[in-house]
Amino acid sequence: MPGLILIPLAASRLSIPIIASGGIGDGRGFAAALMLGAEGINMGTRFCATQEAPIHDRIKQMMLDKTERDTNLIFRTLRNTGRVLKNSVSDQVVAMERRPGGVEFSEIHHLVMGSRGRTALETGDPEAGLVWGSQVVGLIDDIPTCEALIQRMVTACQDRLARASTYFESTNA
Repeated sequence: MPGLILIPLAASRLSIPIIASGGIGDGRGFAAALMLGAEGINMGTRFCATQEAPIHDRIKQMMLDKTERDTNLIFRTLRNTGRVLKNSVSDQVVAMERRPGGVEFSEIHHLVMGSRGRTALETGDPEAGLVWGSQVVGLIDDIPTCEALIQRMVTACQDRLARASTYFESTNA
C-alpha cells in the first residue's frame, strides 16, 4: 500500500505518534510525510549512501548509479515481498518466481541467503548477493555525511512547508 494512503490512514486510526517509512529520501518526502500526519520519518536506503554507512564504496556507487526503475520485487509468490536493487542474483530470483507453479523457498535459498548479501556489502561485489534497496535510489545523487544529509533534509522540508503555507495564505486573501 503506498504511503500516500497508508500514512493518513494510520494517522487517523492511531492515537500514538507514527513514523513514516518507505520512499523517503529527501526533504520533500519528509515534508510530505509530516503533512500526511506522521510525526517523523525512517529512512533506510538513503542512509546506506552516506559516508558513515558501513558498506563498501562500490555498493554506495551502485546506489548512486541506479534509477528508480533499477529494483526488483522478490518473494512476491511467497507472500513476503521485498525490494532489492537489480543485479544478476535478484533477476534470477524473479525469473524463478515467474515460472509456472512458482517457486519453493528451498529452491532460491542459496541465492537469497543473508551471508551472500553481507558478502556483497563487505566486498563491494554487487553480483555476490542481494543488495536491499528501494526506489529511493532514483533520488540519490551524492554520498554526503549523515550530518550534511540531515541538515539538507531539514532545510528543504522547512522550505517546502513554508511554501505550502504561503500558497494557502495567498489563496485565502
